[in-house]
Amino acid sequence: MNPLNPLRSGALQGAQRLTLRAGLRELPQEIYTLADTLEELDLSGNELHDLPGDLARLHRLRVIFCSNNRFTRLPEVLGRCPALEMVGFKANQIADVPAAALPPQLRWLILTDNRITALPDELGRRPRLQKMALAGNRLTALPAGLAACERLELLRISANQLDGLPDWLLALPRLTWLAHGGNPFSAAHEAQALEHTPMPHVPWSQLDVQALLGEGASGHIYRAARAGGETAALKVFKGEVTSDGLPLTELAASLQAGLHPQLIPAIGRLSEHPAGADGLLMPLVGPEFRTLAGPPSLASCTRDVYDPALRLTPRAALTLAAGIASALAHLHARGLSHGDLYAHNILHDGLGQARLGDFGAASFLASVPAHQAIRLQALDVRALGCLMEELVACCDEVSPPLQAMSALAQACLLADADRRPSAGDVAQQLRAKSGEA
Repeated sequence: MNPLNPLRSGALQGAQRLTLRAGLRELPQEIYTLADTLEELDLSGNELHDLPGDLARLHRLRVIFCSNNRFTRLPEVLGRCPALEMVGFKANQIADVPAAALPPQLRWLILTDNRITALPDELGRRPRLQKMALAGNRLTALPAGLAACERLELLRISANQLDGLPDWLLALPRLTWLAHGGNPFSAAHEAQALEHTPMPHVPWSQLDVQALLGEGASGHIYRAARAGGETAALKVFKGEVTSDGLPLTELAASLQAGLHPQLIPAIGRLSEHPAGADGLLMPLVGPEFRTLAGPPSLASCTRDVYDPALRLTPRAALTLAAGIASALAHLHARGLSHGDLYAHNILHDGLGQARLGDFGAASFLASVPAHQAIRLQALDVRALGCLMEELVACCDEVSPPLQAMSALAQACLLADADRRPSAGDVAQQLRAKSGEA
């Protein structure tokens, strides 16, 4: 059936969400029959190179996705859409981002995997901006106007042509999740980790690759049996730009991370894959572990979405937080910032034991000056503060140790990054409080 038929027949009258994948080269006029209700429009996977000048007739439109099309310029009509707050144009050929294309209510901008060399200063005049995904472009600098975006929390600038990070970026009061690997200033450190980190190579021919366990932005994870019958998890990288950056950056960081009880470690590096793909062998985590939360939604933007049924005891919450803080301190000591410390990257058993994974947004601290390395660690600590806030909210009982963790979370969230505690200090204080719970 033609996917346009329900729209043309009027069957979608009153719809708030619409997805059209039909090889479109232009927007069908019938879409305006939804002008009074349509809030989310997904036009990904078509052959569009522009949007009509009257798109703003969709006056309730809040979200638009146009990934995997043929745009070479971000359409200026987006800037005339009064309610538009999320714009996603991943994997096009966009080289030009006009200031006029930025909606006044812009909150979330996705321009991953394009050809952008510069961004307009007017980004700093979008006070609601919280999240930007810009990995896989050709940026040589960030616009100075971005320093005014005090609500910016997540920024992905990996795999560009940047020669460093501006100091003002790391002074933004709410910046929490930053990925900057795969740029010229970090390439040497990533290459060194790939070439010189001791790690046994496991040939593809020695693995019995079995069930697919999951898929992330950067790769597929399989159950695999090694020679001798030992089972493990095998992550095979896709070899393309993801929202976080380059798979090789993730591979380098995974090798650099080393061993810690609360990390999902790399125990072998894949070699001799028939298609030349890179990969990592990791321990198979037991079935008692499950993901702590789901990733952010369109509504929550930068914060994870928890199952309302998840309840933790104060001891479990404190033990979990202490373990993750300890893992974070370990990564910092190993010269890494995690960049993506989120509950959706944490597996837990409900009793306080947890494992942190996913190094797709990790960055090498040695690639920046010492004062910036300290600030990068403070960003991770802010993410830890967010996590602790969320864990407290998962507890029904409010005990004195839990109140202490809540106060510690607020210290991690201080706008002045220089006043935040270190991950090691947080871990030490949480361990003491978990013993009291």
